[in-house]
Amino acid sequence: MRRADRLFQIIQILRRHRRPVTADALAAELETSRRTVYRDIADLIGQRVPIRGEAGIGYVLEDGFDLPPLMLTPDEIEAAVLGAQWVAARGDPDLARAARDLVAKIAASIPERLRPLILEPSVGAPPCRQPAPPDRLDMSRLRAWIHAGRKIALRYEDEQGRESRRVVWPVTVGYLETARLLVGWCELRRDFRHFRADRVVEADFLDDRYPDRPAALRARWLKAMEETRRSPQVSSSE
Repeated sequence: MRRADRLFQIIQILRRHRRPVTADALAAELETSRRTVYRDIADLIGQRVPIRGEAGIGYVLEDGFDLPPLMLTPDEIEAAVLGAQWVAARGDPDLARAARDLVAKIAASIPERLRPLILEPSVGAPPCRQPAPPDRLDMSRLRAWIHAGRKIALRYEDEQGRESRRVVWPVTVGYLETARLLVGWCELRRDFRHFRADRVVEADFLDDRYPDRPAALRARWLKAMEETRRSPQVSSSE
């Protein structure tokens, strides 16, 4: 790897992580020596790249520094194309349209020599064999409520056709092959539950905020999912 490319990759790795990244971890990913990493970090700091940390602890890239967003490598372009293909086939209509727009924007912004990576891609997501049933929930508004940390009141119909009313603290949206899921903390069950978007009878987007921060609620859900994987007999679907 050329030195200029290695310096660029160090910045990419650091901005990918929120916690300090050790020299050993950087060296392993870059396939170079720890001494080379120390020298490269010193050079970047000398060029006024705001890297904070020290040997033996790790390094972080401070806020306020970034590279031009479309200095993309061929692998990054193909990763974006592959992801956009998947979303265009399986996302809700707004996300599918955004995925197509993303590819068009990247194609218009990258150098001419890289455009074949988009116009004639070497990667491809498999077609969706069975399209998801129509959502009975405004997915764009749902994503906005997740970011805002606001509650949603649901009238929901389970697989047996039984209706219930829930107040849910939304965590994330799951995009599966045959359905889209609202994942949230259910006040009725006092636990995390998964609700299929096609089984929602009615949704009331409330102004009330739930007491946790969205990031804290998401961390609780991820921890609960890890515990469920260790005890697979426990079900959290509705």
